[in-house]
Amino acid sequence: MLKFKYHIGSDEGIHARPATNIVTCAKKFISNITINNNDRTADAKRMIAIMALNAKKDDILEIIIEGQD
Repeated sequence: MLKFKYHIGSDEGIHARPATNIVTCAKKFISNITINNNDRTADAKRMIAIMALNAKKDDILEIIIEGQD
């Protein structure tokens, strides 16, 4: 398992375009990739789930990767 934190520096937070980029990248892997924002959790391979995180500027996301690759 790999776990790390990511600080959102963009004024727009995570909106549709960055969420699409995250999903596109995450779907290249077999591993389960989870993104946590405070009390919300999202599967990084699902755009709607990422958007539901409501991640804003200066939020700290926790990314957890579990799997073979």
